[in-house]
Amino acid sequence: MIAGSRITNHERSTLHAPRLDYVELPTQDLARSHAFYEKAFGWTLASYGPTYSATTTGDVDIGLQANRPDATQAPLPIIQVGDLEAVLAAVQRAGGRISKPIFPFPGGQRFHFRDPCGNELAAWQKA
Repeated sequence: MIAGSRITNHERSTLHAPRLDYVELPTQDLARSHAFYEKAFGWTLASYGPTYSATTTGDVDIGLQANRPDATQAPLPIIQVGDLEAVLAAVQRAGGRISKPIFPFPGGQRFHFRDPCGNELAAWQKA
């Protein structure tokens, strides 16, 4: 653990039990990916414009990202939090590197970061 990287009690109370609740998958063919997940697993995916589809179960959902400038190169685990700015500060103190600063999207806001070993993840907060 990096010195000074522990989460304070105040931050812990504002994080609202962070949990992995979303995985975003990059896709080059949204229609094909959408159809695959519906057929293979019986999932219902909602379309959010021409470049995005997602399950909306409220559990661990998946999103299909076909907008190349926004798509990551690998699956993107996304962690839901209660206080996005507190989590951003905690990630930085723990040695994480912010790869995409806080930005809004329909439903909330999020940021992307890389852990000390280079894995990319994101944290998000509901609107």
